Amino acid sequence: MSLENRQVATFGGGCFWCAEAVFRALKGVETVESGYSGGNVPGHPTYREIRSGLTGHAEVVQVVFNSACISYKDLLVVFMTTHNPTTLNKQGGDVGTQYRSVIFYQDETEKKIAETVIEEMGGYFNDSIVTVISPFKKFFKAEDYHQDYYKNNKAEAYCHVVIMPKLAKLRELHANKLK
Repeated sequence: MSLENRQVATFGGGCFWCAEAVFRALKGVETVESGYSGGNVPGHPTYREIRSGLTGHAEVVQVVFNSACISYKDLLVVFMTTHNPTTLNKQGGDVGTQYRSVIFYQDETEKKIAETVIEEMGGYFNDSIVTVISPFKKFFKAEDYHQDYYKNNKAEAYCHVVIMPKLAKLRELHANKLK
């Protein structure tokens, strides 16, 4: 991928294991890392600290993608349709600010695209979208055992009960964007 087409997007939509599996399946996505962003404590936060909900961080994925293959807007549409952007600080059984629906934008162009997508998607959901749009500041990579979680743990119950239905929804809604 040429450097001029390489972009980075950072999204939080509940557990990062789910989002990582979804974005890894898309054409044009080079890498996906699970991590933390949006917090207000010094140093590199740990999963244990994040889980407490006291650091202000959200579980996020950082997606490196080729904008010649998939647009930032397309990534946002996939993001919005593969998690529930209408529940405040909650995704399924995961509850707390660390599971909030959030888009961390890199620049004003990304911010405007995110605002437009949220506005356009408003009619898709029965409830109001509560996804927060925040400026990106810093990404902290999560511990190694969180990376490639679905790929490395497909037999786990969480993967069957939570991640696989999201991947099925991805295939149903966005088959033309899959690798």
